[in-house]
Amino acid sequence: MTPSLTLPSVRGLPFIGNLPKFRWDRLNLYLQVSRECGDIGTFRIASRTVVLLNSAELAHAVLVEQADAFEKPRILRVLTEPVLGNGLLTSDNQFHRRQRKLVAPAFQHRRITTYADVMADYAERIQREWPHGRTIDVAQEMMRLTLWIVGKTLFDVDVLDEAEELGAALETMMRSFNKRLSTLLPVPLHWPTPGNRRLQRAIERLDATIYRIIRERRASDDDRGDLLSILLQTQYEDDGSYMSDRQVHDEAMTLFLAGHETTANALAWSWYLLGQHADIYARMRAEADRVLAGRIPTFEDLAHLPYTLQVLKEAMRLYPPAPVIGRQVARTVTIGDHILPRGTDIVISPYALHRRPDYFPEPERFDPERWTPEAERRLPRHAYLPFSAGPRICIGNHFAMMEAHIILATLAQRVIFELDPRQHIKPEPLITLRPRNGIKLRVLHRADLPA
Repeated sequence: MTPSLTLPSVRGLPFIGNLPKFRWDRLNLYLQVSRECGDIGTFRIASRTVVLLNSAELAHAVLVEQADAFEKPRILRVLTEPVLGNGLLTSDNQFHRRQRKLVAPAFQHRRITTYADVMADYAERIQREWPHGRTIDVAQEMMRLTLWIVGKTLFDVDVLDEAEELGAALETMMRSFNKRLSTLLPVPLHWPTPGNRRLQRAIERLDATIYRIIRERRASDDDRGDLLSILLQTQYEDDGSYMSDRQVHDEAMTLFLAGHETTANALAWSWYLLGQHADIYARMRAEADRVLAGRIPTFEDLAHLPYTLQVLKEAMRLYPPAPVIGRQVARTVTIGDHILPRGTDIVISPYALHRRPDYFPEPERFDPERWTPEAERRLPRHAYLPFSAGPRICIGNHFAMMEAHIILATLAQRVIFELDPRQHIKPEPLITLRPRNGIKLRVLHRADLPA
């Protein structure tokens, strides 16, 4: 067995190691480690050594096979606790299993299929706001749309009027997290720096909405069959108690963030890629026209829109919603031929994993044909990780896929997006993979175009 200290590593600077590249060019750092070190390698953030795994087999070992030997990184819990508290994203293994069991009914197949009509209706309504010929930031518009949808489907509230403010607060929170993660000595949150004051205002803005929703629902005592009703009315099996407002807040905030961020980014990157590949875009529109003939899609229609789903999967391969999955070794464990001691920091980067040429030939090429049923069956298990895997796989992955599938099909019938060639689009790895400075697209309503 090889101890972790002898793992291959990329060269760094004295004392600070690979910190500058981690802070300013993180995605290329992951690619560099994968390229130079192979399936397993390390980089340094000052005195902290991070192990990057870049094979389907090692990802399976950590996320599935030996999942109980790993926990969420302590630094993640420390940095996100002020906003997300002890929700599903950050909670430890035992508490996570308890909470996940309570939240899971909201994401059962029979329940999420009932959300399809809301998703299609809201997509139909938002495109009417875009004037013909006007340029929009499609990343921002997809955030508005998915916030609107998650508010209605999971909490039965209309947040469209608040979407811009909430989206700005969420972005402030993620940028603060990203900055603190890549700083040698993060400033304590109670210090009144400009950055901390911005973060505090963002937290207060998000808390105001979440606690208002909780307060109004408790006052009405309605069971609306949504996520919020489940959180408020479900009792713990061990002692019969209910969730406190704080715990309801933590789960609601986590799902409010994750429930719109991942889908919005997947959609924004999809439109960006389609704007660069006219033939693929035309084929997707033709499928929507043939299957839907002008009406908005239902859940039953999705099985007849396979190419649209292939486009979505390929966009999420190139730009996975979560570009990195972090774990910390909870007890000494053997992964492959290597012994990793307790406390070792582990990262798996879907962004890098999805670019292995032995898994995905010509990995930088946008090719939805990779996702035909036959081609997908040939992939190694866990070579594709847009939502992680194992017991901590994203609880809303089916919700997100259905939502994005429906929105792509709905908008494909109504508008054509033209990419503004003057912009330089660069992915920015925050908690999710956002396009830095957005994506500008010109909207052409198909009804206003010549036949």
